[in-house]
Amino acid sequence: MSERIDPLTRRPTWIVGSRQKRPNLPSSGCPFCPGGIEAPDDYDVRWFTNRWPAMGDDRCEVVLYTSDHDAEFWSLGVAGARKVVDLWADRTRELGARDDVDYVLVFENRGPEVGATIAHPHGQIYAFDSVPPEPLRELVDGVLDPSRVAEELVVCRHGDWTAWVPDAAWWPYELRFAPTGEVPDLVDPGCDRDGLAAVLVDALARLDQLFDAPMPYMLWIHQRPTDGGDWPGARVHVHVAPLLRAPGVQRFVAAAELGGGVFFNPVTPPDAAAALRDRPGPPA
Repeated sequence: MSERIDPLTRRPTWIVGSRQKRPNLPSSGCPFCPGGIEAPDDYDVRWFTNRWPAMGDDRCEVVLYTSDHDAEFWSLGVAGARKVVDLWADRTRELGARDDVDYVLVFENRGPEVGATIAHPHGQIYAFDSVPPEPLRELVDGVLDPSRVAEELVVCRHGDWTAWVPDAAWWPYELRFAPTGEVPDLVDPGCDRDGLAAVLVDALARLDQLFDAPMPYMLWIHQRPTDGGDWPGARVHVHVAPLLRAPGVQRFVAAAELGGGVFFNPVTPPDAAAALRDRPGPPA
């Protein structure tokens, strides 16, 4: 494994040849179900060190949301989702306390369209030795204020948390979640974890109902770095990038977007928010 910086773009890349040999699918059974190689016993939520890490030194972890192989995140309900949020916070605290960890990134790739090889509900955590470029850019130049989001873009609210479609969304039906107030990370005592659990359950259920099929998505959480520095602008928030723009139609990022650094979204944000609001949310 080695981290390299491209001299032209200045973008960092980890070269990880060992991951080319990782299995694409389990040879038999599900390793995340109770009795599997990663979960010998029954559990509510669970984490373990990734056997096929993108970085060394135990920096990559897998988080299992439930022992139920056929569950969706929203089907966990608020109580089940709160257990996941608490585990995210616990791992953020534990990893962030390491001297060699400056940033903890919680994320999920859902669906084979984004490379998830195991259907069992799960996410991952990466512990970086420096603040990655995208969260750093937000920390330095970004502005996040859910109280100023236009009402036509709001999808749902729970507790301190608001879910909305960004006015300049890159992805059709893209979502952002953030709490009101200056809450820097999941560990902070002011973080309304019940509200976050509820907004996750509600919004992700609406995505699945949008086209009456599981929505493939990428989800990640940005929060305060753990390097001990002064980050007064840090605000914990969640990004959700769904991949479908219509039933069965994937939104591809094309050459003009990657080459130009400008995205072209075919779904207007108010229409996206309205379509998601029209869905009833998770079943009672």
